[in-house]
Amino acid sequence: MADLKKLAEEIVALTLLEAQELKTILKDEYGIEPAAGGAVMMAGPADAGGAAAEEQTEFNVILISAGASKINVIKEVRGITGLGLKEAKDLVEAGGKAVKEGVDKAEAEDIKAKLEAAGAEVELK
Repeated sequence: MADLKKLAEEIVALTLLEAQELKTILKDEYGIEPAAGGAVMMAGPADAGGAAAEEQTEFNVILISAGASKINVIKEVRGITGLGLKEAKDLVEAGGKAVKEGVDKAEAEDIKAKLEAAGAEVELK
């Protein structure tokens, strides 16, 4: 049997680009599509009502806009995500995209502070 802990660590360490490539391989070669699971996970907190919002443990860091110093924001995004220059630039220019998803509150606040210091407008969800 495979070393599941090692496999989990490798999956967690993937960059966004590598994760996208893995998704494509799983879909094309094995017929595995994660879309149904994602929809179920997103519906969970909405069904729980207002109490779930107070007890939120995972946050998404959303880049609203790069502001005036786009180059500094791209540098920070690269450092946070491990993306290449082109991918980070595309993410920053698109706006409204998640820089990091499913992180704890302390890490989300830290990422938000770094991006705001670079001149970006950031939101936590």
